[in-house]
Amino acid sequence: MPYCEGARAKGHEVRIQRLGDMRFDPILWKGLKVIQHLEPDLLEAQRNITWCERWVIVYPMWWGSVSALFKGFLDRTLHPGFACMYHEKGPWWDKLLKGRSAHLVTTCDAPSIYAWWQYRNSDLNAVKQATLKFCGIGPVKVTRFDRMKFSDAKKRERWLDDLVNGIEDAKAVRL
Repeated sequence: MPYCEGARAKGHEVRIQRLGDMRFDPILWKGLKVIQHLEPDLLEAQRNITWCERWVIVYPMWWGSVSALFKGFLDRTLHPGFACMYHEKGPWWDKLLKGRSAHLVTTCDAPSIYAWWQYRNSDLNAVKQATLKFCGIGPVKVTRFDRMKFSDAKKRERWLDDLVNGIEDAKAVRL
């Protein structure tokens, strides 16, 4: 994990959560009408989100969007009362996660221009605009590594080096 090692080498405290290792039900069985009991891994994720100054999220673009597990994680973790609070009278809401920034590091097999042209960066719109900014997280930096299936080990190493060299002064949580 070069990114985490690079952040630690620059004096940052890093907490890591691997979405694939977490145990939780990603389905909102009753929508947002009832907040489901949060499993221990989701409670830990909320503690990490509350703790961090910068939330680094690493994910692959799947079918022009995010994976079902990642979407379920966002749905279950960033619920009203934790990430936002709707006003009883009126259409507005409070952004409860203000004071944090984020860095999305995403991969895709297609060229980035195709992801923009064909899908209008639907994954970035969902995660950056409709989720993180909705909750008050900003600014949100984006790094997309494209044409993954055509990249070799040397190119991926350069990408990781560039990513590590760009680490800013902030705590980080990585998913």
